[in-house]
Amino acid sequence: MLNMYKTDDRVIREIEKFEEGCWIKLTDPTLEECAEVSEQHEIDIADLRAALDDEESSRMSLEDDYTLIIVDIPTAEVRNNRHTYTTIPLGILVKEDVLITVCSEETAVLRIFIDQRVREFSTKKQMRFTYQILYNASMVYQSLLRSIDRKRTEIEERIDQESTENVDLVDLHELESNLVYFATSLRANGVVLDRLTRYGRLRQYEEDQELLEDVIIENRQAIEMTQIYRDIINGTRELLSTVINNRLNNAMKYLAAITIVMSIPTIVSGLWGMNVSGKWMPFSDTPHGFLVICLATLVISIIAMWILHKRKML
Repeated sequence: MLNMYKTDDRVIREIEKFEEGCWIKLTDPTLEECAEVSEQHEIDIADLRAALDDEESSRMSLEDDYTLIIVDIPTAEVRNNRHTYTTIPLGILVKEDVLITVCSEETAVLRIFIDQRVREFSTKKQMRFTYQILYNASMVYQSLLRSIDRKRTEIEERIDQESTENVDLVDLHELESNLVYFATSLRANGVVLDRLTRYGRLRQYEEDQELLEDVIIENRQAIEMTQIYRDIINGTRELLSTVINNRLNNAMKYLAAITIVMSIPTIVSGLWGMNVSGKWMPFSDTPHGFLVICLATLVISIIAMWILHKRKML
């Protein structure tokens, strides 16, 4: 999909034809759309389509007439029948008269500009616009990191409620996988931001450098949050594994105690049921001998249960 936007008096509007100082937004574009933009603005089509490759890493490339910036941004996906997060490349091509963004899917990082929720946003100021995109990407990372931490908290609450299941371990693994993707992408984005601090080809306004510093700070904060949440999830997973193992041990201990108690009547009935002469069996000629043996067995079982209870096995 190809859309073009331009701001006038801080109000963004969609335009049908190219105008100087506009923003060209390519979302999962076709080859024909890429070829059209490539030919019109003299951009290598390989650079234009680079961000459509999910395996493309964050990088910055300085060409003769334009600059290519590729960063990773967060997005939601369904993995193992679970709602999870991953990262996808976002391409930003900066020229003197236009800024082009390329992404394989619609993203909140760019949607916020169309919804006019960014102050002092202008498509004519390409470098500031670029920094604002990168700033929004860092803020989306932080928002999703907080969402991941809330999911971890929900799992911890289930531990307290003794409703923990093995699926919680899988959920924690998925959360940790999300953080691994985020950490890798944020570090790669940090390298691109460091390069931008040394970049001065296009015109920049006074506020641009300060905005870039804010982007770097927010990116570093997102990296720190990722590391902190990974450490916390590791601790939660260890706690969850310990609780599950402890409950399993308690169940096995309880079953072992029941087995001990039930073995007493089995042993007694086995002894009195042996095929030997009746004169050698106690109570064989005693009136109500069967009742005496049953009562004795019951007493021994009760004593065994009491001993096991004192040892906290029942």
